[in-house]
Amino acid sequence: MLNTMKKSFFILTLTVIVCTSLLSGCDALTGKEIGRIPVNQVSTDSNLIIKETSLDLKNGEKISIWSDMDMEYEGNAELRFRMQLLKDGENLGNLEIDPTEKNITLGEVKTTLMGKTNWSFAGKNSEITIDGDGKYTFKAILVSSENPTLKIMKAEIVLKK
Repeated sequence: MLNTMKKSFFILTLTVIVCTSLLSGCDALTGKEIGRIPVNQVSTDSNLIIKETSLDLKNGEKISIWSDMDMEYEGNAELRFRMQLLKDGENLGNLEIDPTEKNITLGEVKTTLMGKTNWSFAGKNSEITIDGDGKYTFKAILVSSENPTLKIMKAEIVLKK
């Protein structure tokens, strides 16, 4: 009985070590989340839905821009995140990101049945290098092509370092 308990404890300990290694390994591969912008709604000309996050960043840091999406639609739907980047309140410029154009994808599930698409994924879209220490503010909206069937369950920008 004692031998069985030792084996069970060893297996449990090994499982915890493996799981912990895998999770930290994911951060090593994809980066650690440092900020999230939960846009989650499409903006229109008459109703801008602006979300933002601010981070203290250092010169030379590489920031990966990811999208975390869950949506459904019929036909076609084109989406874009439009982002404004500010450093210490000064406008540095704008970025436009198609969340469906990604160079790394995690957990993607896409099904299309009888013209209706359900699609969820997390994907790396872009990367920027920080130019100078400061407080960086990322402001974002989500825009889409005209499609009344589009339902957004999640549309978030994830910033990773």
